[in-house]
Amino acid sequence: MPKTFQRPQALTDKAFHYCPGCTHGIIHRLVAEALDQLGVRTKTVGVCPVGCAVFAYDYFNCDMIQAAHGRAPAVATGVKRVLPDRLVFTYQGDGDLAAIGTAEIVHAAARGEKITAIFVNNAIYGMTGGQMAPTTLIGQKTTTTPFGRDRETTGCPIRVAEMLSTLEGAVYVARVSVHSPRHVRLAGRAIRKAFEVQLRGQGFGVVEVLSTCPTNWGLSPLEALKWLEQEMLPVFPLGEFRVPAGEEVV
Repeated sequence: MPKTFQRPQALTDKAFHYCPGCTHGIIHRLVAEALDQLGVRTKTVGVCPVGCAVFAYDYFNCDMIQAAHGRAPAVATGVKRVLPDRLVFTYQGDGDLAAIGTAEIVHAAARGEKITAIFVNNAIYGMTGGQMAPTTLIGQKTTTTPFGRDRETTGCPIRVAEMLSTLEGAVYVARVSVHSPRHVRLAGRAIRKAFEVQLRGQGFGVVEVLSTCPTNWGLSPLEALKWLEQEMLPVFPLGEFRVPAGEEVV
């Protein structure tokens, strides 16, 4: 009997270490499927973050590099400039990209570096125990905001996709989610599109993926999916914020 669903070649057979209900595994698969569909697995270099996805080099079946915290865009820039024929992507969480790595991602986008960033936004620091992140929602409880994030003392969540879309060097900017089968399919299309932009040499691309963190949110996996839909989507609307010239925004 022919197989209709199987592990992508761009993923290894190593079991994920992620918590039950975490959607990092889904996003890993979407990245791997895009690499397989484009036939670029053997010419791809990924850059791992510091955070929950720190062991991504064990899961992606392509060349991988481990970067210091927040520095993945800088490492990816160096790789792409030395090896311009490679597809180079970073895989980063909100703490890695939007906190300690803010300068790196902003200036990589401003320069129009021909790399792709996969930005996983779960509105909290996952690996280090559930502290407030730059993307934490107003009123959201974390270990460092036990009474909820307060606008007056800690500001408002950073909308990374909207911010980067204002930079001329950013060619493709989108925000997607993985809280339902339909949205998983749309997320896969956006990731592939971002890779295609890079392969055409058009410039910088980033796909922000809204993700869950049931463990640190204190919710069941099902409750976490509902919380993402009900609480995160109004703050982080989905869609394409910047597309290559001549294309229509979806």
